[in-house]
Amino acid sequence: MNEIERKFLVTSTEFLSESKKSNRIVQGYLNSNPERTVRVRIKGTQGFIAIKGKGNESGTTRFEWEKEIKITEAEQLLLLCEDGVIDKVRYEIPSGKHLYEVDVFEGDNKGLIIAEIELNDENESFEKPNWLGEEVTGDDRYYNASLSTSSYKNWK
Repeated sequence: MNEIERKFLVTSTEFLSESKKSNRIVQGYLNSNPERTVRVRIKGTQGFIAIKGKGNESGTTRFEWEKEIKITEAEQLLLLCEDGVIDKVRYEIPSGKHLYEVDVFEGDNKGLIIAEIELNDENESFEKPNWLGEEVTGDDRYYNASLSTSSYKNWK
């Protein structure tokens, strides 16, 4: 149940032409404490609840448990969430044997575009498309739970 993931800023919208699928995602946090976040998400027409633990030193690996729930349950749970709902469109871009998930944020985080790639091992090699920018793995500011309380628009 460990998730190994690396995050990168995205330098252009070139990825859009490579996208095979996209979904709007709305998510909130019942608990945004970095030690144990509890997230409620609506992705397209599906609902989910997830619990994530604190990341390791490099920020690449952390415990994650996720379960699909009825969309009506997710809608009700979103009403109980802390302030600062995340709204984004996620694009899926195949790259070699991996899949990049590129999040284009809306609302208070508009202007921020982050690419994530899940790996089987922290040291696994992967292709880096030309639209991939600076790595931000382990930078807490780029976690969705942080973006829900300290939005991108307020960084400048």
